[in-house]
Amino acid sequence: MRIKDKVALITGSASGVRPQLMGFGGVTAWLFSEEGAKVVIADINAKDGETTARQIRDSGGEALFNKLDVTNESDWIKSIKSTITSFGKIDILVNNAGTTARENVENTTIEMWDSQMEIHAKGTFLGTKSVIPELRRSGGGSIVNVSSIAGIIGSHSSTAYHAGKGAIRAFTKSAAVQYASEGIRVNSVHPGYVDTPMTHNVFSDHNQAKQRTSTIPMGRFGTAKEIAYAILYLASDESSYVTGTELIVDGGTTAH
Repeated sequence: MRIKDKVALITGSASGVRPQLMGFGGVTAWLFSEEGAKVVIADINAKDGETTARQIRDSGGEALFNKLDVTNESDWIKSIKSTITSFGKIDILVNNAGTTARENVENTTIEMWDSQMEIHAKGTFLGTKSVIPELRRSGGGSIVNVSSIAGIIGSHSSTAYHAGKGAIRAFTKSAAVQYASEGIRVNSVHPGYVDTPMTHNVFSDHNQAKQRTSTIPMGRFGTAKEIAYAILYLASDESSYVTGTELIVDGGTTAH
């Protein structure tokens, strides 16, 4: 019960429907519940979000669903208010919502660029801005921003995705410095190649999988649960002296 009685809002967490393949947010919601937290499933996908929250409740946890477009400030205000009304406080925010756009610079459209920057950079900014007053009222808390190794290194495609995830990395450090004195910690997690609903179509291709795993020193893809445990560490009091850092979980990919 590493986060017992804490309240956590997790964006992009509708991907927690059992027995389907889950994303980072969905697995994190289940793990947080198992570790004693009350969880808010915040996502634009109402159908799967409601199902995820119901399944967690049916398993004995406390969970609710809030429909949230992370690029919409009024949605954030409503979601934070709903969380406080239901659970009385908020201790943890996980900015996890994301999409991708797999194109090189010349093939990246303005629409792709704007969408990636809106969801990743603006969404993380709005979530952090919206939750800080409530964390301050609670005497502190933890914000975990899900970036990517794409926010640290480059590749042959996904230009706008790299830019959005890189923005999260830099923003995290800025917010961490600004609010450290108030007991509000801000850190980022940087997953490597992991099989999730967003990557499954690519990684299920044998040739693509072989090419990707050949670049991973551990020789395999990661799992969403391995990422969720990293998020849990940063969300919990076990990381009480950790802020402004980037936790890379990539099987060694960025080590060479």
